[in-house]
Amino acid sequence: MTRMAATRDGYGAALMELAGNDKVVVLEADLGKSTKSQLFRKAHPDRTISCGIGEQNMLLTAAGLASSGYVPFASTFAIFTERAFEQMRNGVARPNLAVHLCGSHGGTHTGTDGSSAQSIEDLAIYRTLPNVTVLHPADDVSTKLLTMQLASHAGPSYTRTARNKTPVLYEGRENEVKIGRGLVHGDGKDVTIVACGVMVSRSLEAAELLEAEGINATVVDMHTLKPLDTNLLDRLAEQSGCMVTAEDHSIIGGLGGAVAEHLISNRPVPLERVGVEDRFGESAQAEEMLEMMGLTASDVANAAKRAISRK
Repeated sequence: MTRMAATRDGYGAALMELAGNDKVVVLEADLGKSTKSQLFRKAHPDRTISCGIGEQNMLLTAAGLASSGYVPFASTFAIFTERAFEQMRNGVARPNLAVHLCGSHGGTHTGTDGSSAQSIEDLAIYRTLPNVTVLHPADDVSTKLLTMQLASHAGPSYTRTARNKTPVLYEGRENEVKIGRGLVHGDGKDVTIVACGVMVSRSLEAAELLEAEGINATVVDMHTLKPLDTNLLDRLAEQSGCMVTAEDHSIIGGLGGAVAEHLISNRPVPLERVGVEDRFGESAQAEEMLEMMGLTASDVANAAKRAISRK
């Protein structure tokens, strides 16, 4: 039986692994229990700063620490990171300081918290900032590994994690998980499905549905939205001749936008984008939200067939 775990658990586990580096410090905005940074706080209170409900202050405090030689990891809910966009832009990204911001509970998969708490635009927002690496891992294993790599990464980053559990995909493939490198599942020649976050497991389910119809798909976990693995995209665009993107995020500016921007200028092939349309979310259970937003395995499979028909 496939192990299930939340990506936020991988983030918390990574902080504990990094605790041996005395330059690593953790900042919280009153939500350490939810983001899982509380694990570090309980073990190392002397290297944890609780900023209260003060995301703007948290980012600038982190910037000061980074400029003083520390490696700060700051976290809150994805939607609340947006309060501090100006500070992330001018205080962190512009001076290119290695501050690592984690936004938990991202996307509509958050469920019953409702539209005011469902960030469907965070990846797009941070992708626009020069110098910022943008990550959205699919399981706890890759989240842990990518977060640990950030400790020696030059420049700032934004990582989106999630509350709800998803299938664990990368036990036994740990050495393949690297910032900026997509993770490939299968070798289908008919269509390539590029996904991130919760939609990776849905895309793998979609590939099974397609296989039952004689359609062979390659699925890519594009956990790094910036810098995008463009070499992999080019190779698979040539191999399959069409693509689908799948994300629990607005189709405007997120993974779909990033892939479209690259393909149109470098390797034009038919592309279908599966994601949140130009709308806000609602309050429902996680699986109900995915169905409501058109983010099921069937939705991805149908998009793949549309892409194939456009070759």
